Amino acid sequence: MAKHVLFDRLGGPEVLTLRDVEVGDPGPGEVRIRVEAIGLNRAEIMFREGAYYEQPVFPSTLGYEAAGVVEVVGEGVEHVREGDPIAVVPAFSLTKYGTYGDQVIVPAHAVFPRPANTDPVEAAAVWMAYITAYGPLFESGEVRPGDHVLITAAASSVGLAAIQVARHIGAIPIATTRDAAKKQRLLDAGAADVITGDEDLPTRVKEITGGEGVRLAFDPVAGPGVDTIAQAIAPDGHLVVYGALDPRPTPLPNASSYPRLTSRTYSMHSITSDPERLRRAVAFVNAGLATGSFTPIVDRTFDLTEIVDAHRYMEASGHLGKIVVTV
Repeated sequence: MAKHVLFDRLGGPEVLTLRDVEVGDPGPGEVRIRVEAIGLNRAEIMFREGAYYEQPVFPSTLGYEAAGVVEVVGEGVEHVREGDPIAVVPAFSLTKYGTYGDQVIVPAHAVFPRPANTDPVEAAAVWMAYITAYGPLFESGEVRPGDHVLITAAASSVGLAAIQVARHIGAIPIATTRDAAKKQRLLDAGAADVITGDEDLPTRVKEITGGEGVRLAFDPVAGPGVDTIAQAIAPDGHLVVYGALDPRPTPLPNASSYPRLTSRTYSMHSITSDPERLRRAVAFVNAGLATGSFTPIVDRTFDLTEIVDAHRYMEASGHLGKIVVTV
Protein backbone atom coordinates (compact mmCIF):
# COMPACT_ATOMS: atom_id res chain seq x y z
CA MET A 1 0.00 0.00 0.00
CA ALA A 2 1.09 3.55 -0.70
CA LYS A 3 0.61 6.66 1.42
CA HIS A 4 -1.28 9.54 -0.22
CA VAL A 5 -2.45 12.91 1.08
CA LEU A 6 -6.19 13.18 0.42
CA PHE A 7 -9.04 15.50 1.38
CA ASP A 8 -12.82 15.10 1.28
CA ARG A 9 -13.96 18.70 1.64
CA LEU A 10 -12.80 22.22 0.99
CA GLY A 11 -11.12 24.06 3.81
CA GLY A 12 -7.92 24.83 5.65
CA PRO A 13 -4.82 22.67 6.08
CA GLU A 14 -6.65 20.51 8.61
CA VAL A 15 -8.70 18.83 5.84
CA LEU A 16 -5.55 17.09 4.57
CA THR A 17 -5.09 13.51 5.79
CA LEU A 18 -2.51 10.82 5.07
CA ARG A 19 -4.15 7.57 4.00
CA ASP A 20 -3.27 4.13 2.67
CA VAL A 21 -4.19 3.66 -0.99
CA GLU A 22 -3.70 1.02 -3.66
CA VAL A 23 -1.77 2.57 -6.54
CA GLY A 24 -1.58 -0.21 -9.09
CA ASP A 25 0.32 -0.09 -12.36
CA PRO A 26 0.53 2.84 -14.76
CA GLY A 27 -1.63 2.86 -17.87
CA PRO A 28 -0.49 3.74 -21.38
CA GLY A 29 1.46 7.00 -21.38
CA GLU A 30 1.85 6.97 -17.59
CA VAL A 31 4.71 6.42 -15.14
CA ARG A 32 4.68 5.20 -11.57
CA ILE A 33 7.34 6.82 -9.43
CA ARG A 34 8.72 6.39 -5.95
CA VAL A 35 8.58 9.91 -4.57
CA GLU A 36 11.51 11.33 -2.62
CA ALA A 37 10.56 15.02 -2.37
CA ILE A 38 7.54 17.20 -3.18
CA GLY A 39 7.60 20.91 -4.00
CA LEU A 40 4.68 22.86 -2.53
CA ASN A 41 2.91 25.58 -4.48
CA ARG A 42 0.37 28.31 -3.75
CA ALA A 43 -1.89 26.77 -6.41
CA GLU A 44 -2.34 23.74 -4.17
CA ILE A 45 -3.61 25.90 -1.31
CA MET A 46 -6.10 27.50 -3.68
CA PHE A 47 -7.15 24.07 -4.97
CA ARG A 48 -7.68 22.82 -1.41
CA GLU A 49 -9.77 25.90 -0.61
CA GLY A 50 -11.85 25.78 -3.80
CA ALA A 51 -10.38 29.05 -5.10
CA TYR A 52 -8.46 27.51 -8.02
CA TYR A 53 -9.65 27.45 -11.63
CA GLU A 54 -10.23 23.70 -11.22
CA GLN A 55 -12.43 22.22 -8.51
CA PRO A 56 -11.43 19.02 -6.68
CA VAL A 57 -13.40 15.81 -7.13
CA PHE A 58 -13.58 14.06 -3.75
CA PRO A 59 -11.75 12.22 -2.42
CA SER A 60 -9.04 14.38 -3.98
CA THR A 61 -5.29 14.37 -3.90
CA LEU A 62 -3.14 17.29 -5.01
CA GLY A 63 0.40 18.26 -5.90
CA TYR A 64 2.14 19.49 -9.05
CA GLU A 65 5.84 18.82 -8.43
CA ALA A 66 7.99 15.97 -7.21
CA ALA A 67 11.37 14.31 -7.55
CA GLY A 68 11.87 10.59 -7.31
CA VAL A 69 12.77 7.39 -9.12
CA VAL A 70 10.86 5.59 -11.87
CA GLU A 71 9.37 2.30 -10.67
CA VAL A 72 7.24 1.22 -13.65
CA VAL A 73 6.58 2.72 -17.08
CA GLY A 74 3.35 2.29 -18.97
CA GLU A 75 2.88 1.26 -22.56
CA GLY A 76 4.41 3.64 -25.09
CA VAL A 77 6.76 5.38 -22.64
CA GLU A 78 10.31 5.41 -23.99
CA HIS A 79 12.10 8.53 -22.72
CA VAL A 80 12.51 7.21 -19.16
CA ARG A 81 12.96 3.72 -17.77
CA GLU A 82 12.81 1.86 -14.47
CA GLY A 83 15.38 3.16 -11.99
CA ASP A 84 15.84 6.57 -13.62
CA PRO A 85 16.02 9.57 -11.24
CA ILE A 86 13.39 12.00 -12.48
CA ALA A 87 11.49 15.19 -11.73
CA VAL A 88 7.79 15.84 -12.29
CA VAL A 89 6.85 19.06 -14.09
CA PRO A 90 3.43 20.71 -13.54
CA ALA A 91 1.94 19.57 -16.86
CA PHE A 92 -1.37 17.97 -15.86
CA SER A 93 -4.71 18.60 -14.17
CA LEU A 94 -4.94 18.31 -10.39
CA THR A 95 -8.33 16.64 -10.90
CA LYS A 96 -6.58 13.68 -12.55
CA TYR A 97 -3.14 13.38 -10.96
CA GLY A 98 -1.21 14.50 -7.89
CA THR A 99 2.24 14.15 -6.35
CA TYR A 100 1.42 14.20 -2.62
CA GLY A 101 2.35 10.61 -1.79
CA ASP A 102 5.22 8.17 -1.48
CA GLN A 103 4.27 6.29 -4.65
CA VAL A 104 2.25 8.03 -7.38
CA ILE A 105 1.25 7.69 -11.02
CA VAL A 106 1.72 10.71 -13.28
CA PRO A 107 1.52 11.29 -17.04
CA ALA A 108 4.76 10.50 -18.83
CA HIS A 109 4.81 13.84 -20.65
CA ALA A 110 5.26 15.51 -17.24
CA VAL A 111 8.29 13.37 -16.31
CA PHE A 112 11.81 14.49 -17.18
CA PRO A 113 15.27 13.29 -16.19
CA ARG A 114 16.36 14.87 -12.95
CA PRO A 115 18.54 17.93 -13.63
CA ALA A 116 22.24 17.21 -13.33
CA ASN A 117 23.87 18.00 -9.99
CA THR A 118 20.56 18.32 -8.12
CA ASP A 119 19.45 16.22 -5.19
CA PRO A 120 15.75 15.30 -4.76
CA VAL A 121 14.94 18.35 -2.62
CA GLU A 122 16.50 20.75 -5.13
CA ALA A 123 14.90 18.97 -8.09
CA ALA A 124 11.45 19.26 -6.48
CA ALA A 125 11.98 23.02 -6.13
CA VAL A 126 12.74 23.81 -9.77
CA TRP A 127 9.98 23.48 -12.31
CA MET A 128 6.96 25.50 -11.24
CA ALA A 129 9.11 28.47 -10.33
CA TYR A 130 11.48 28.60 -13.27
CA ILE A 131 8.99 27.73 -16.00
CA THR A 132 6.59 30.36 -14.64
CA ALA A 133 9.35 32.96 -14.86
CA TYR A 134 10.62 31.71 -18.22
CA GLY A 135 7.50 32.57 -20.24
CA PRO A 136 7.21 36.35 -19.77
CA LEU A 137 10.89 37.04 -19.10
CA PHE A 138 12.40 35.08 -21.97
CA GLU A 139 10.11 33.31 -24.42
CA SER A 140 7.86 36.30 -25.05
CA GLY A 141 10.84 38.36 -26.27
CA GLU A 142 9.55 41.41 -24.42
CA VAL A 143 12.56 41.78 -22.11
CA ARG A 144 15.97 42.69 -23.51
CA PRO A 145 19.43 42.92 -21.94
CA GLY A 146 19.66 46.14 -19.94
CA ASP A 147 15.89 46.40 -19.35
CA HIS A 148 14.59 46.89 -15.84
CA VAL A 149 12.07 44.28 -14.65
CA LEU A 150 9.79 44.73 -11.64
CA ILE A 151 9.16 41.51 -9.69
CA THR A 152 6.48 41.92 -7.04
CA ALA A 153 6.08 39.61 -4.01
CA ALA A 154 9.61 38.56 -4.87
CA ALA A 155 10.25 36.42 -1.79
CA SER A 156 8.22 33.56 -3.29
CA SER A 157 9.91 30.72 -5.14
CA VAL A 158 8.66 32.16 -8.44
CA GLY A 159 9.87 35.63 -7.49
CA LEU A 160 13.34 34.35 -6.64
CA ALA A 161 13.46 32.33 -9.86
CA ALA A 162 12.40 35.45 -11.78
CA ILE A 163 15.29 37.39 -10.25
CA GLN A 164 17.72 34.72 -11.43
CA VAL A 165 16.15 34.45 -14.90
CA ALA A 166 16.31 38.24 -15.31
CA ARG A 167 19.98 38.23 -14.36
CA HIS A 168 20.62 35.30 -16.68
CA ILE A 169 19.34 37.20 -19.73
CA GLY A 170 21.05 40.46 -18.81
CA ALA A 171 18.01 42.30 -17.43
CA ILE A 172 17.98 44.26 -14.16
CA PRO A 173 15.57 42.87 -11.52
CA ILE A 174 13.85 45.23 -9.08
CA ALA A 175 12.14 43.26 -6.31
CA THR A 176 9.30 44.25 -4.02
CA THR A 177 8.33 42.86 -0.62
CA ARG A 178 5.92 43.97 2.08
CA ASP A 179 8.34 42.68 4.72
CA ALA A 180 11.33 45.01 5.19
CA ALA A 181 13.13 42.21 7.03
CA LYS A 182 13.44 40.34 3.72
CA LYS A 183 15.15 43.22 1.92
CA GLN A 184 18.74 42.14 2.46
CA ARG A 185 17.92 38.52 1.68
CA LEU A 186 16.45 39.58 -1.68
CA LEU A 187 19.53 41.66 -2.42
CA ASP A 188 21.67 38.66 -1.55
CA ALA A 189 19.49 36.59 -3.91
CA GLY A 190 20.39 38.85 -6.83
CA ALA A 191 17.91 41.72 -6.86
CA ALA A 192 19.53 44.95 -8.05
CA ASP A 193 17.19 46.97 -5.79
CA VAL A 194 14.41 46.14 -3.36
CA ILE A 195 11.33 48.26 -2.70
CA THR A 196 9.53 47.60 0.58
CA GLY A 197 5.90 48.06 1.51
CA ASP A 198 6.47 51.38 3.27
CA GLU A 199 7.88 53.04 0.12
CA ASP A 200 6.04 54.68 -2.77
CA LEU A 201 6.43 52.20 -5.59
CA PRO A 202 6.16 54.43 -8.70
CA THR A 203 8.44 57.07 -7.18
CA ARG A 204 11.12 54.56 -6.19
CA VAL A 205 11.00 52.82 -9.58
CA LYS A 206 11.46 56.13 -11.37
CA GLU A 207 14.41 56.94 -9.09
CA ILE A 208 16.03 53.56 -9.75
CA THR A 209 15.49 53.65 -13.52
CA GLY A 210 16.44 57.28 -14.08
CA GLY A 211 12.83 58.27 -14.75
CA GLU A 212 12.20 55.65 -17.42
CA GLY A 213 10.18 53.02 -15.56
CA VAL A 214 10.43 49.27 -15.99
CA ARG A 215 10.09 47.37 -19.25
CA LEU A 216 7.99 44.62 -17.66
CA ALA A 217 6.24 44.10 -14.33
CA PHE A 218 5.68 40.50 -13.21
CA ASP A 219 2.94 40.35 -10.57
CA PRO A 220 1.30 37.46 -8.66
CA VAL A 221 -0.83 39.63 -6.40
CA ALA A 222 -3.43 41.18 -8.74
CA GLY A 223 -6.28 43.18 -7.18
CA PRO A 224 -6.54 46.97 -7.31
CA GLY A 225 -2.80 47.30 -6.66
CA VAL A 226 -2.11 46.72 -10.36
CA ASP A 227 -2.96 50.36 -10.96
CA THR A 228 -0.01 51.42 -8.79
CA ILE A 229 2.25 48.96 -10.60
CA ALA A 230 1.13 50.35 -13.98
CA GLN A 231 2.38 53.78 -12.95
CA ALA A 232 5.90 52.33 -12.70
CA ILE A 233 5.97 50.85 -16.21
CA ALA A 234 7.73 52.61 -19.08
CA PRO A 235 5.82 53.59 -22.25
CA ASP A 236 5.28 50.53 -24.47
CA GLY A 237 6.01 48.32 -21.47
CA HIS A 238 4.16 45.27 -20.21
CA LEU A 239 2.20 44.28 -17.12
CA VAL A 240 1.94 40.51 -16.64
CA VAL A 241 -0.35 39.22 -13.86
CA TYR A 242 0.22 35.55 -13.10
CA GLY A 243 -1.53 35.04 -9.75
CA ALA A 244 -4.39 36.16 -7.54
CA LEU A 245 -3.04 36.57 -4.01
CA ASP A 246 -5.42 39.53 -3.63
CA PRO A 247 -8.97 38.15 -4.03
CA ARG A 248 -10.43 41.54 -4.89
CA PRO A 249 -11.33 42.39 -8.52
CA THR A 250 -8.36 43.25 -10.74
CA PRO A 251 -8.95 46.29 -12.97
CA LEU A 252 -6.31 45.63 -15.63
CA PRO A 253 -5.12 49.00 -16.98
CA ASN A 254 -6.70 49.90 -20.30
CA ALA A 255 -6.01 52.24 -23.19
CA SER A 256 -7.94 55.13 -21.70
CA SER A 257 -5.71 55.34 -18.61
CA TYR A 258 -2.45 53.89 -19.96
CA PRO A 259 -2.45 54.24 -23.76
CA ARG A 260 1.06 52.77 -24.21
CA LEU A 261 0.89 49.80 -21.85
CA THR A 262 0.13 46.17 -22.64
CA SER A 263 -1.50 44.28 -19.78
CA ARG A 264 -2.40 40.60 -19.66
CA THR A 265 -2.77 37.56 -17.48
CA TYR A 266 -0.41 34.61 -17.78
CA SER A 267 -0.36 30.98 -16.67
CA MET A 268 2.52 28.59 -16.57
CA HIS A 269 0.15 26.06 -18.15
CA SER A 270 0.39 27.97 -21.42
CA ILE A 271 3.93 26.59 -21.55
CA THR A 272 3.45 23.13 -20.03
CA SER A 273 0.38 22.28 -22.14
CA ASP A 274 2.29 22.81 -25.39
CA PRO A 275 4.90 20.07 -26.01
CA GLU A 276 7.21 22.25 -28.09
CA ARG A 277 7.09 25.21 -25.70
CA LEU A 278 7.64 22.85 -22.77
CA ARG A 279 10.65 21.30 -24.51
CA ARG A 280 12.20 24.75 -24.95
CA ALA A 281 11.46 25.72 -21.36
CA VAL A 282 13.03 22.55 -19.96
CA ALA A 283 16.13 23.08 -22.10
CA PHE A 284 16.39 26.70 -20.93
CA VAL A 285 16.05 25.79 -17.25
CA ASN A 286 18.46 22.86 -17.49
CA ALA A 287 21.05 25.11 -19.13
CA GLY A 288 20.72 27.66 -16.35
CA LEU A 289 21.08 24.98 -13.69
CA ALA A 290 24.11 23.49 -15.44
CA THR A 291 25.95 26.82 -15.59
CA GLY A 292 25.05 27.84 -12.05
CA SER A 293 22.91 30.79 -13.14
CA PHE A 294 19.91 29.11 -11.54
CA THR A 295 20.02 27.83 -7.97
CA PRO A 296 16.68 26.90 -6.40
CA ILE A 297 16.34 28.41 -2.92
CA VAL A 298 14.67 26.11 -0.40
CA ASP A 299 13.36 27.83 2.72
CA ARG A 300 12.42 24.76 4.76
CA THR A 301 11.61 21.06 4.48
CA PHE A 302 8.87 19.05 6.19
CA ASP A 303 8.21 15.32 6.35
CA LEU A 304 5.18 13.94 4.48
CA THR A 305 3.58 13.20 7.86
CA GLU A 306 3.79 16.96 8.56
CA ILE A 307 1.85 18.03 5.45
CA VAL A 308 -0.71 19.99 7.51
CA ASP A 309 2.08 21.96 9.19
CA ALA A 310 3.73 22.53 5.81
CA HIS A 311 0.54 24.05 4.38
CA ARG A 312 0.09 26.22 7.47
CA TYR A 313 3.67 27.43 7.10
CA MET A 314 3.05 28.37 3.47
CA GLU A 315 -0.17 30.19 4.33
CA ALA A 316 1.69 32.29 6.92
CA SER A 317 3.81 33.72 4.06
CA GLY A 318 6.91 34.15 6.19
CA HIS A 319 9.10 32.00 3.99
CA LEU A 320 11.63 33.01 1.36
CA GLY A 321 11.87 30.47 -1.43
CA LYS A 322 10.47 26.98 -1.80
CA ILE A 323 8.86 24.77 0.81
CA VAL A 324 9.65 21.10 0.16
CA VAL A 325 8.15 17.98 1.71
CA THR A 326 10.43 14.95 1.96
CA VAL A 327 9.26 11.35 1.81
